[in-house]
Order: sequence, then structure tokens, then C-alpha cells
Amino acid sequence: MSKGTTIKEALAKWEADTGLKASEAEHIKLIGQIPPIDKMDASLSTLTNCIKLSLSTNCIEKIANLNGLKNLRILSLGRNGIKNLNGLEVVADSLEELWISYNSIEKLKGIGVLKNLKVLYMSNNQVKLWEEFQKLGELPSLVDLLFVGNPLEEKHTSEGDWRDLAIAKLPKIKKLDGIPVVRQDEDEE
Repeated sequence: MSKGTTIKEALAKWEADTGLKASEAEHIKLIGQIPPIDKMDASLSTLTNCIKLSLSTNCIEKIANLNGLKNLRILSLGRNGIKNLNGLEVVADSLEELWISYNSIEKLKGIGVLKNLKVLYMSNNQVKLWEEFQKLGELPSLVDLLFVGNPLEEKHTSEGDWRDLAIAKLPKIKKLDGIPVVRQDEDEE
């Protein structure tokens, strides 16, 4: 198997294509590299001004090396091979949106550190248990959750009680699976 594109190589190509310096840029898109990026290496730490980092459609298996990204607000890691959420602690204070759909995440251990996370797109992962879903309740700022395509959602959608159960577990949620949440108590106000 050929070796993947490194972050350093992808950044050099991005700089050549855009004429910008990656270390000064606020938005960096390294989507669908050929060959795909297979690891988040230390070159990411140079992206000190980055607000939005897109690494979707690659072959990344673990989240790593985000230490230097103190301004990171949006992290897009959809369509990779990510299995867990370790590695996000270092951007816990700044991260507001995590787009991580189409991965292999089964457990949500560690998600509670993301105190400012408002948007979590994690459709089409492998979350099967309410115990894991419950951890989303540790996110005080979460208002928008996309969770379709997880075994837990599919099971309860077929039973007809997904929305009610999910909304009950996330009292602050305003949008679930792309549909605004309307609560009974809000109707009466």
C-alpha cells in the first residue's frame, strides 16, 4: 500500500494552490487528498490562526496534534476512519463545531470537555448505546445535533420514539437531525 499524504505535504500543496501562507490562514481545506492523509501529524501545530480546519474525506484514524490551534472553532473530520474522540482536549476551550459524520465512533468518552461546542454533526457513526448518547448531555452549549445513521437512532426511529427520547436527554438542544426542536413548555410561554 502506498504511503499517505502527510499534513506537511498537503499544506505545501495548499499554499501553492492558494498563494497563501498556511500559518497565517484562518480557513484551511485539506479535503480528499490523493493519496489520502492518514494521520494528523505535528505540522498541524503551525496553524495558529486557523479558525476552520477541514480534513474530511481522508483516511485519518485518530485525532491528534491540535495543540497549536488555539483559535480553532470548526473542525471538519467527516468521512475518515476515526474511532474515538481522544485528542480534542487541547481545543476544548475554542471548539464550537465538530463535523465528524461518516466515521467509526462508537463511544463518546471525553466529549464532555468541549464546553463551548454548539454544533455536533456525527451522523453515520456506530453509537449503539444510550449510555454513550447520554454523554452529550455534558455539553452545556450544544444546540444542534445531527445523529441520523447511528445504530441507536436507527433502532429508535423504527420504534417511533427517537426524537422524544433524544430531546428528553438533551434539554438545551434546539435542532435535532436537521429539524428544529419545539418543546411543549415553549409553546405556553
